[in-house]
Amino acid sequence: MRIRKKLIFLHTVFSILLTSVLLISVRPALDHAVSEAEGAVASRAVRALSAGETPGEIADLVEIRRGTPSALGFPLGVVPRLADAGDDPVRVPGVGSRTWRGVLVEGGSEDEILVAGARLDTARRAVVGVYILIIIALVAVYALIAVSLEVFVLPRHVYRPIRLLLEADRAVQMGDAASELVDERAIPADEMGEIMRSRNDAIRGIRRQETALAGALDELETVAADLKRKNHLLETAKRNLEGADRLMSLGMMSAGIAHELNTPLAVAKGLVERLRNDPDLSLSRSQADLLGRVIGRLERLSEGLLDFARARDPAYTESTLAPIVDEAITLVRLDRETAELAIRHDIDPGLRLECDADRMVQVFVNLIRNAVDALRGADRQGADIRDAVAHEISVSADTETRDGEDWVTIRVADTGPGIDPELLSTLFEPFVSSRLDSKGTGLGLAVADGIVREHAGTLIARNRQGICGAVFEIVMPRQAPRNGTRGGPGNGSGDNGSDSGNARAGRADSLAGEGSGDG
Repeated sequence: MRIRKKLIFLHTVFSILLTSVLLISVRPALDHAVSEAEGAVASRAVRALSAGETPGEIADLVEIRRGTPSALGFPLGVVPRLADAGDDPVRVPGVGSRTWRGVLVEGGSEDEILVAGARLDTARRAVVGVYILIIIALVAVYALIAVSLEVFVLPRHVYRPIRLLLEADRAVQMGDAASELVDERAIPADEMGEIMRSRNDAIRGIRRQETALAGALDELETVAADLKRKNHLLETAKRNLEGADRLMSLGMMSAGIAHELNTPLAVAKGLVERLRNDPDLSLSRSQADLLGRVIGRLERLSEGLLDFARARDPAYTESTLAPIVDEAITLVRLDRETAELAIRHDIDPGLRLECDADRMVQVFVNLIRNAVDALRGADRQGADIRDAVAHEISVSADTETRDGEDWVTIRVADTGPGIDPELLSTLFEPFVSSRLDSKGTGLGLAVADGIVREHAGTLIARNRQGICGAVFEIVMPRQAPRNGTRGGPGNGSGDNGSDSGNARAGRADSLAGEGSGDG
C-alpha cells in the first residue's frame, strides 16, 4: 500500500502539472482567436459608421463611442496610432470586456476618435467549453492510465514481485528453507526479475557456505576430540617419562652398585668372620670405626638409590645446591667408568635455592651422564685420553638479580666434541640421541627439560666458544613457583603452567639468552 499511495500521488501531481501546462499554453491562443474575431466585427462596424452607414445585423454586437481618448478612457498613445493608420482600422487596447477598433474623426477636434467595441459571448463560451473539454480529457486519460497501471501493469510487474520477495524474506527469518527462494516461474523478465534472481543466487550461496561451515565445524570437532585424546595420551606419556628414565637409570647403575658394594661388604665380612672364629675377640676402636664407616657407606648408597628411584609430586624446599650436585656425581659414577675423567664443581657451599632436591638430582645425573658419554664417544674417535684438560666435566653456578627477583644460572660444561648443530633444535625432544654407543635412549634430556620447566626455569644447550665441548645451562629462580605452579617458556611446552609460571620462565629464557652467547 505504501508503494501504491506513492504511485497515485505521483500520477495526480503529474496530471495537475500537465493540465496546468496545457491550459497555460492553450489559453493565449484561444484568447487571441476570440480577440481577432471580435476585432473583425468592431472594424466592420467602424467602417460602416465612417461611410455613413449603420452597422446593420452586427449592431447588437458592438458598442459605439465618440470623443477624446481621455473622455473615452483610452490611453493618449491611441490618437497618434489612429492618425498614422489613416482610414485603416487600428486595434485599441481593450477597455472593459470588449475588443475595440477606431479611427480619427474628420472635421472634429484634433484628437477626437470614433471607436467600436465588440464582444462575442458565443465565442467566449466556446473557449470555456474547450477548457472544460481539455480538463475532462486529461482527467479521463489520467483515470484510464491509472486504471490500466493498477489493473494490468503494477499488480504483475511491481506488487506481485514485491510480495513474493517479502514472503521469501519472511521464510528466511522463520527458517522455512522450502519457501526462502522465489519460484523461477514467477520471476518477470525485467529489472525486478534481475533483483529476484540475484537474491536467489545470494541465498543459495549462503546455504552452500553454511553447509561447508557445518562440515568444517564437524571436522573441527572430530579433530578437537582426537587432539584432546592425543593430548591426554601425551600428558600420560610425559608423566610416565620421568619414571621410565629413573627405571632405566637404575638398570644401568646396577653394575656400578655391585662394584661399589663389593669393597665395603668385603671389609664387613672380614670383621664378622673374625668375630665368628674368635668369640672372645673384641674389636679395637679403629676396627669399630671402620665397620661403622662401611655400614654408613652402604646406608648412603642405599638411601641415594631409593631417593633416586622414588617418583612423587614436586616438593619444594630450601636446599643447598652443592650437595645436590655431589650426589648426582656419585650416582653417575655407579654406572659409568669415570676414573680417567675429571668431574668437578666449584659451586659456593652457601648457595641455596628453593627446589625439589630429588628431581634436581635427576636433572644433574642426566646432564653429567650425557657429558660422560660424549667424552667416551670422543675417545673412540681417537682423542688423547691422557690429556686431562681434554677430558673434563665442570659444574658451575652464579646468581643474578633481575627485576627485583634472584635467579640462578647453573652450567654443566664438557670438553667433548660438542653438539651437532642439526640436533640443537630437537635436542630436548624425547628419543633424540646423539651418543655413539648403545646406552643412549633419548629420554634423559627431555626429562631434565621437563623438570626444569616445573621449577619455572629453562634449559638450553650450546657449543662452547673457542674450544671444543658443549654447555648445558639451567636458568631458574631461587624461589620456587608457588602452589606447585609449573612454568614453561614461551614455546608452550609447559602445558599445565600458570600465567605466573610462564612469565617467570619467559624471564628465564631472556636471562639464558643474554648469557649464552651463540647458544
